Amino acid sequence: MSYLKLTGITKKFGGTLVLNQVDLTASKGEMITLLGPSGCGKSTLLRCISGLTDLEAGSIALDERELTSLAPREREVGMVFQSYALFPNLNVMDNIGYGLKMKGIKKEVIRGRVDELLKLVDLTDKSHAYPHELSGGQQQRVALARSLAVQPKLMLLDEPLSALDAKIRKNLRMEIRQLQQKMGMTMIFVTHDQEEALMISDRICVMNQGRIVQEGSPEQIYTAPRSEFVARFIGNYNVLGPEEAVKLSGLGAKSGVSYAIRPESITLIPVDRDGNPLIESRETAAAAIAPASLGQGASGRSGSGMGNAPFTLPGKVVSLVMLGNILRYEVEAAGLSLTVDCLAGQGLGALRPGEQSNVILSINPADCIPLEKDGA
Repeated sequence: MSYLKLTGITKKFGGTLVLNQVDLTASKGEMITLLGPSGCGKSTLLRCISGLTDLEAGSIALDERELTSLAPREREVGMVFQSYALFPNLNVMDNIGYGLKMKGIKKEVIRGRVDELLKLVDLTDKSHAYPHELSGGQQQRVALARSLAVQPKLMLLDEPLSALDAKIRKNLRMEIRQLQQKMGMTMIFVTHDQEEALMISDRICVMNQGRIVQEGSPEQIYTAPRSEFVARFIGNYNVLGPEEAVKLSGLGAKSGVSYAIRPESITLIPVDRDGNPLIESRETAAAAIAPASLGQGASGRSGSGMGNAPFTLPGKVVSLVMLGNILRYEVEAAGLSLTVDCLAGQGLGALRPGEQSNVILSINPADCIPLEKDGA
């Protein structure tokens, strides 16, 4: 039986349908991420679970207990917001222990619990500091510890890291994940950052227009998007309409079907002005400039309909951006603009936009993922 079960969650604001019959289950100790663009209903769904927003229809059950009609304080659900909402006149210890104090817990019990949490979030040396004396990452740790203090059965995190700089954000999201795994706590994490979702989740639910349009493990979501919306939102897929797919692959594409191709699944082979490969063979080229692949084709999906043998076509590099260890090329081929990702240091560093930028693209049909129509 599911630890958390949402059934038919529906919410309107005025005449606008914000949540449309959302169903979601979670196992105990699972980390679920709600991923989607602003306005898709992610935060509203969290507020419905916590009781801060009333439902139009639907039900919420946690640990076999119906929550739908209960007040927020009775639900045993903790919530961490994007704004830390710390009490500026209370130090770290008092902020963390505030919820326990409101429950009438004895002072010595509160002190012991707070000391445990200070160690857990690595803030023991900041116990007497006030919020204005802390960094953004430290304030967010205090907010997390304050929610954990009351020992909720479910923790909700509403874009808790969006106000932090990139380095602190990366460190803190992994700390949250490690903390969640250590405590075996069920968490629902809201973000619009696909990299963040892929890094920390057991399961990702992609939302659009008030619905969950696809859910699965990070690998499933990344390697096998079902629709054009998911393909465009996850990563930097090349999404080709039916006519574009035919242009790219010839007559092999299925009629009327759109396709997605991951940028790291395309191999680039430099050629001279006459179109001759600058590396002895395509096999050698593939080994020398292997794409930065995170998967092998559309695992678990139907065939692409483009045959089995890799197809090649000429192209020209029109732009290059370096993203750390990844070189991201924009390549024109068959009248289309394609994004291609390659590992830096693999022999393509000299491949720059301009006259000497001719290439051959090699694409495996297994990496061409057929897409359902959005809303299908």
